[in-house]
Amino acid sequence: MKRLTNKIAFVTGGSRGMGAAIVNQLAQDGATVVFTYVNGANAAKELQTNLQTKGLQVETRQADSADPAAIVAAINSVITKYGHIDILVNNAGIAVMKPFEDYTLEDYEQTMAINTRAVFLATQAATRNMPAGGRVITIGSCMADRVISANGTLYSMSKSALTAFNKGLARDLGTKGITTNLVQPGPIDTDMNPADGPYSDHQRQHIALGHYGKVKDVADLVAFLAGPESSYINGSALTIDGGMTS
Repeated sequence: MKRLTNKIAFVTGGSRGMGAAIVNQLAQDGATVVFTYVNGANAAKELQTNLQTKGLQVETRQADSADPAAIVAAINSVITKYGHIDILVNNAGIAVMKPFEDYTLEDYEQTMAINTRAVFLATQAATRNMPAGGRVITIGSCMADRVISANGTLYSMSKSALTAFNKGLARDLGTKGITTNLVQPGPIDTDMNPADGPYSDHQRQHIALGHYGKVKDVADLVAFLAGPESSYINGSALTIDGGMTS
């Protein structure tokens, strides 16, 4: 039997990048995975079809994490169908990078809506019916601990909020047998931050290993936290950045 057989997993922002890798790994490990997407309908459908062709259980929900009603409705639809969610992965996020003086109120509202408010709402909705042994895994950023260059103030602010949220949540949910942990990636080769992008050389010089990580690196860590081996890890922030913050 696969390690996540009979588990129901919900992943926000799962159509591409780290999210798609997480969806793939959780499904490979036996979970029934439902993931959200916003505009990438074709990518979401392609991922779903590819995994279903392999006999894996994958579903999609169109839901914008910036819309409070949409993300809660998506989670509630899964709970209505399956009775509960065992594994919640708060993955959806955005990064608005610009000089501090150029940020607008819209930039702030959108960033906080997706990177923090959606995490709060999704976690609240999912854990109302989450059984003992459940897992809440949130994708943060190593920039919550160290900002190596300019233009990342708003993004790092939003991600640092998840650190305290994760610690408080561990206290609130620990008595229910639910663990909550934060995964803090560094430079990972994705569309948002490609290893051959205009800022990659600057980032690479700060990485102890000297190279970007792969989406599977993050997916493997998330899958570990979702499984039985991690049952005593709770309220922790696990940084996966090749040594950037060392």
